[in-house]
Amino acid sequence: MSETGTPGRYQRTTNGLIGSMIVAVVVVIGVVVFRSIFRNDLEVQPEPVDYLELVAAVQSADREPAYPPALPAGWIATNVEASQANQAPRFFLAVLTDEGRFIGLRQEDESVEDLLEGHVDADTDEQGTAEVDSAVSSTWEVFSDEGGDTAYAAELGEENLLVYGSAPQEDLELFLGLLSTEPVGATAAGR
Repeated sequence: MSETGTPGRYQRTTNGLIGSMIVAVVVVIGVVVFRSIFRNDLEVQPEPVDYLELVAAVQSADREPAYPPALPAGWIATNVEASQANQAPRFFLAVLTDEGRFIGLRQEDESVEDLLEGHVDADTDEQGTAEVDSAVSSTWEVFSDEGGDTAYAAELGEENLLVYGSAPQEDLELFLGLLSTEPVGATAAGR
């Protein structure tokens, strides 16, 4: 207590406030710099999935999904989905090339236009047809969008097959050439 009997007070000044703010900012910057020096940059690698297991299950339900029996070295399947028995037939496979470029495969009982709009772009341009040596179709309709994606479409029985992605045309056509509807394991046994 002060001599007057009132509690002591410290002087609150603008300079004191500014000084304490500077100290707080310096501490925050120090913590950020310290963390950035000792932080490991994590490179997240996609997890590969075993798509052949699901393909075999779909085939056992009397469906014929188009799929690649094997992928080129460095390519990985990252996602695979199929509809349930009581749903409209649908099959999806996502692949990344060795350079990390995306290739998607959709096989559905939908029109090519609906597949393009839902999975590529609402505004695609038809580029004509391409002849590709493939077990599922030799002639493919080709589409592209302004974002640089390319899509190949073909009929497969009562369904439409769409292969699309940001991968270069050569990789997309290589993928088309790998496609088969043979029972899983039959293509490896027939080599």
